[in-house]
Amino acid sequence: MAPARRTEVERSLGRRMRGAAGLAALAGLAWAARDVPAALGGRLTGARAERAARSPQFRDGTFHNRSTVRTMVTDPGRNVLRELIFGKQKRRPTTPVPLLRTAEEPADTATHQELGVVWYGHASALVQIEGHRVLIDPVWSERCSPSDLVGPRRLHEPPVRLDELPPLDAILISHDHYDHLDMATVRELTALGSAPFLVPLGVGAHLDRWGVPAGRIIELDWSEGAEVGGLTITATPAQHFSGRGLRRDGTLWSSWVIAGAHRKVFYTGDSGYFDGYAAIGAEHGPFDVTLMQIGAYDRAWPTIHMFPEEAVSAHVDLRGGLLIPVHWGTFNLALHDWSEPVNRLWAEAKARDVQLAVPRPGERVVVDDPPAVDGWWQAVA
Repeated sequence: MAPARRTEVERSLGRRMRGAAGLAALAGLAWAARDVPAALGGRLTGARAERAARSPQFRDGTFHNRSTVRTMVTDPGRNVLRELIFGKQKRRPTTPVPLLRTAEEPADTATHQELGVVWYGHASALVQIEGHRVLIDPVWSERCSPSDLVGPRRLHEPPVRLDELPPLDAILISHDHYDHLDMATVRELTALGSAPFLVPLGVGAHLDRWGVPAGRIIELDWSEGAEVGGLTITATPAQHFSGRGLRRDGTLWSSWVIAGAHRKVFYTGDSGYFDGYAAIGAEHGPFDVTLMQIGAYDRAWPTIHMFPEEAVSAHVDLRGGLLIPVHWGTFNLALHDWSEPVNRLWAEAKARDVQLAVPRPGERVVVDDPPAVDGWWQAVA
């Protein structure tokens, strides 16, 4: 073959190979994105939309906090995006986060008086109360995102697999953000057991789309409760927002009270500090233990996530006994150092004589006999 002819053939072959590679890349992206529309969740329609419209929290087509709250606050002279990319904060641990595989709670607790909490990372936790087990905001996926390719990635593995969890009596969801409500986790829990999902108003639309049977979805407005076995589980106010796509506040957000005959637990969900904590404490407290959101705060959004010192104030308002921090350590969602939330919390708890436990992911805390705070996170920060 003449050199000129060979060169043209080679060029043509190169173009075809690049074209094939491009098509393969597009096909790969399409495959990876195949679950994104479903992950965005459902929309309020029919009886669910009619019920939402009757809520005191719902007006003008969306849910609202009880006071005016801005999710972002203008900070003149500050570029949050630039800080996110070029900031000097240490937003990841330098060595692996230590994980524990907690043994099952003792089987001989016939009186059901022992109260235990297992923190799995971020906001995911298991409450073992009076012989019942309540799983909170379970997120087991690699990313808290509608996509497997982009979005905040886990900084440590889940301490256990979902199929290693003990039988559950209830699953609580605080709101529909991706770091609290994960489609893959919901689908697996649906297949593995029969526990009902207790969710704020509107969140049931997402579960419907993901195949959760209607009989396993319990939607509650603030101050509404449900009896699950021997527990009373009540949705209580929080100061936050919701949304899984471009539309905001189409579902409600909530904190939760888990009450047995003798023991009580409070979980904040995501929330800014507000006077509602004192009201919850007066109505439902005192609490044996509170699970308090402490991470992902910033002065650009001070009204929707608590600073650690505010979490201690809220715990006191709630009339809490033991404080266990959540919403930190697993996903990089803000601009502070990875270890800053718990360092600040520990200092404030000591200053205000608040009992504190800071478990490693997977560690079981017996509320009546909590482990001493040992600063384990400082060795990996």
